[in-house]
Amino acid sequence: MRAPGVRLALVLTAFGVAALTFMMLMYALERRGPRFILGFACGCSLASVYGFLAGTWPFGVVEAIWAAIAVNRYRADS
Repeated sequence: MRAPGVRLALVLTAFGVAALTFMMLMYALERRGPRFILGFACGCSLASVYGFLAGTWPFGVVEAIWAAIAVNRYRADS
């Protein structure tokens, strides 16, 4: 059985992989419509949460900025 800290690290890593995969998928599909831009903003927000939870706050800040940019793009395209 794994120690609780190891299990938490694995869960956090899995969350980060899922968030970044979703973010990149939405980025690749942005040209298909505004809903994918909004999806990209959500992915950036999830990646930002991951960055702060992982203790890499500069990554969290940058992803939060990208999320704000994507929301502005969504508003402009809608």
